[in-house]
Amino acid sequence: MAKLFFNYSSMNAGKSTLLLQASHNYREHGMDTYLLTARVDDRAGAGRIASRIGIGAEADIFAPTDDLFAMISVHQKQGTIACVFVDEAQFLTHEQVWQLARVVDDLNVPVLCYGLRVDFRGELFPGSATLLALADEMREVRTICRCGRKATMVIRQDAEGRIITEGAQVQIGGNETYVSLCRRHWREAVGDVAPK
Repeated sequence: MAKLFFNYSSMNAGKSTLLLQASHNYREHGMDTYLLTARVDDRAGAGRIASRIGIGAEADIFAPTDDLFAMISVHQKQGTIACVFVDEAQFLTHEQVWQLARVVDDLNVPVLCYGLRVDFRGELFPGSATLLALADEMREVRTICRCGRKATMVIRQDAEGRIITEGAQVQIGGNETYVSLCRRHWREAVGDVAPK
């Protein structure tokens, strides 16, 4: 039975690497996969999922107005899809997560989503919030803070390394912009210190 999966973490945990490895495993056994990534994140090039360790694959892109159920249905008519993989799932809209749930329920195709859970302000992304509500299974992809604890939060910094605590939820950047931290160190970084 097909399921909707949400694999989430903070930045630099290897989500794209895991997605690409899982897709490769399907293809190695002769099963077709369908890869999707957000139009807004074109760091690796438009329509490309890439990992920091140097592996990548071509993917179709989605924008907030796209009907993912329709896109996947069209692709499935061209040949059987064993699994759908969605990178940068935090950029899905509420409606698109429901469309992916319909893919699972009505087309019986598993959908594996990979994305961030929270932004630099410690707030859920809309796509992540809906995935947390609807996913059949959730898996945390772990990474570590500089102290060795599990990193669950991320800070945004400017070019000089100063912490940014306000601004748009989405700003595409990489290792130079975001740092994954445990909650304690995130609180310290944003100035949320315990009263003495």
